Amino acid sequence: MEAFWISLAVIFVAELGDKSQLMAMTFATRFRPWPVLAGITVATAVVHLVSVGVGRLAGDLIPTTAITVVAGVAFLGFAAWTLRGDELTEEEARKAERTTRSALIAVTVAFLLAELGDKTMLATITLATQYGWFGTWLGSTVGMVAADALAIAVGRMLGRHLPEKVVRYGAAAAFAVFGVLLLVEPLLGRS
Repeated sequence: MEAFWISLAVIFVAELGDKSQLMAMTFATRFRPWPVLAGITVATAVVHLVSVGVGRLAGDLIPTTAITVVAGVAFLGFAAWTLRGDELTEEEARKAERTTRSALIAVTVAFLLAELGDKTMLATITLATQYGWFGTWLGSTVGMVAADALAIAVGRMLGRHLPEKVVRYGAAAAFAVFGVLLLVEPLLGRS
């Protein structure tokens, strides 16, 4: 359960202000929310399953202290990445707006491609080196889907008037805290 809750919280925060949320809002303006959410769920489950597999393999091959330090540095990097912000390119926005295929297929494919190499995928890999694969997979999937569901709901209610800077700074601060905690852990001898 620890892996589930930690992964859920970390990935939920990581997804705040991410381009995937922008994609979710864009698709929600074109399609009904349920097919959009279903497509996000399918894509996320697949990408995060691959991520935990990579993370478990790395976790089995690399010493725990090294993984903890690398994870701490990675989370500080995620904080910087989050501060930089994510935006949909014009091409990504046009694709999301003009797609006429089935909403489920369009959203699933778009999210599969968008999440490859994204910070939530990398964060899931990092978490899987520390925690059990199933709890990490389930928690990271639920966290991302919950954050994107929130984006869909807020996007439908408020349009594009979201306090992006506040969301970005809050998510970056949370990543920084996780990173510092991970870096301090080996110094305290709790690896």
